[in-house]
Amino acid sequence: MFSNLMPQRREFYDLLAAHSDRVVAGANATLRLVNALGGNSEEVDTLVKEVNLNEQSADKIKADMITLLHKSFTTPINRDQIHTLTLDLDEVLDTLQDVANAVGMYNITDSTSEAREMASLGADACMRLNRAVIALADKTRSQETIDLCKAIDQIETKADKVLKKAITKLFRDGGDVWAAMKLKEFYVLQEAVIDHCEEAAKTIEEILIDNS
Repeated sequence: MFSNLMPQRREFYDLLAAHSDRVVAGANATLRLVNALGGNSEEVDTLVKEVNLNEQSADKIKADMITLLHKSFTTPINRDQIHTLTLDLDEVLDTLQDVANAVGMYNITDSTSEAREMASLGADACMRLNRAVIALADKTRSQETIDLCKAIDQIETKADKVLKKAITKLFRDGGDVWAAMKLKEFYVLQEAVIDHCEEAAKTIEEILIDNS
């Protein structure tokens, strides 16, 4: 019985990796969704469902992690930091879900170059976050992990510039103000995905510092 209360350190890292795998899957589905706008509506609906399914799958992983934290006497890294990183990953997926559901809520029927660029940056940030989470389990890969976190920060900086340019273009070119407002909110949600990736990267950097 006592051994059940002392999970192998690998279990924590495996759950974090599985959670970040869902992040990548959700981001890739969101990228395909944004690229599909203006095309087959059935494909768009299928991709929205795919993003939602990944978020639901990740919620189960989050619940498993919280249960593991509650029943464990020891953890491989600071208990609060594991919990924080789990919530950071959850925020990324929740926001990806918000992006997907905004397609129907705001009746966004066509893609834009800015939306596609933001979705691509989001998928890139999520992929690097996934790699950083996986590398976290191996102290010999600390520099690789740091480099991945720095890359996420650079992606966020680029995404912020794309967002500002996109919003400026919306209101500079005139046209339907209501349509512009809906697209603005859509762009903001897309950028928020990358913001949450950056927050997760900061948590990973703090873990590395505390365990160096």
